[in-house]
Amino acid sequence: MRGLCAFFLSILTQVSSETLSGVIGLVGHNVTLPCRYDTQTYGVLSFCWGREQVPRFKCSDTVLSSQDGAVEFRQSSRYQLLGREAEGDISLTILDAEWSDGGVYGCRVEIPGWFNDHKVHTNLIMEEAPTEQPVTTDLTLATTGIDEIRTSASENVEVGDPVMDKFGSLKTMGDFMASLEVGNIARTGAIFFSTIIIILFFIFRRRLQPVGRPQHLNKLAVENTYESVPMHG
Repeated sequence: MRGLCAFFLSILTQVSSETLSGVIGLVGHNVTLPCRYDTQTYGVLSFCWGREQVPRFKCSDTVLSSQDGAVEFRQSSRYQLLGREAEGDISLTILDAEWSDGGVYGCRVEIPGWFNDHKVHTNLIMEEAPTEQPVTTDLTLATTGIDEIRTSASENVEVGDPVMDKFGSLKTMGDFMASLEVGNIARTGAIFFSTIIIILFFIFRRRLQPVGRPQHLNKLAVENTYESVPMHG
């Protein structure tokens, strides 16, 4: 009698291993709920995943179950086993998680023996995925109006600031000043060469005048002198 009582007492006192964890999932992203067992000790075992806590037998509201290493039931294609099952990783991955996926999930591994199944409970908390910050580019120069650029060119600007030349193209202030210096040099050169040409013109003009003209004028002056002297008889 004592042996029978001790046998039933040992059965009642055996407690299956249980763990509880929390996982945060982002809406629209994949989320993985962890569950593992020792395959080196027990080999490949049957297991199941369900919503809510694991009941006395099997799983509650089963979403996926596997029998001897082969999936026998899958509630939706969004429920996947992406871990190494041969190594005991039977974590449940939910693809493109939704708000409705939040809640408690239970993983049950059927370990041979009485009342010693491995149970894992996971509380999935869904949150909104953070919005990505838009990439902005400084387009101040590109969005500046042509009138504003022309106005800034007339003001005091540093070398390297953008200005508009007479053809409407964008140049730096250094290029603009260089073009002004080239224009001044060309203008000065034109004036210098014009002055040289005028001087040479007058020099050649004096040299080309007739040489005999002054002698002719002297002869006329002498004749006029003789005519003006009175003759006495």
